[in-house]
Amino acid sequence: MGLSWMAWTWPTAAFFCFVALAIATMGVWEYFSPGGGPRDGVLGLHTTRGDRLFISLLGSAFIFLAWLGLIGTPLWAPLAIAIVYGLAVFRWV
Repeated sequence: MGLSWMAWTWPTAAFFCFVALAIATMGVWEYFSPGGGPRDGVLGLHTTRGDRLFISLLGSAFIFLAWLGLIGTPLWAPLAIAIVYGLAVFRWV
């Protein structure tokens, strides 16, 4: 069975698989290390691992939308920017 029933492309399916895998990984991490490691970040927000995952996914979406709106394709550069952004969020936010 392909993805044609929903008119998905393989990159779209890969994205949703990545999000599901990230949420599952965070669930396993929380099971073995409860509490989420809350800390105060650079913005003064009190965040846990789940909060930082949400902030990084939301920020990455805005990075891609801005790139598409201003420059267009290809999307390798915003992917690199989003990865660096996500690592920075988990490190300093």
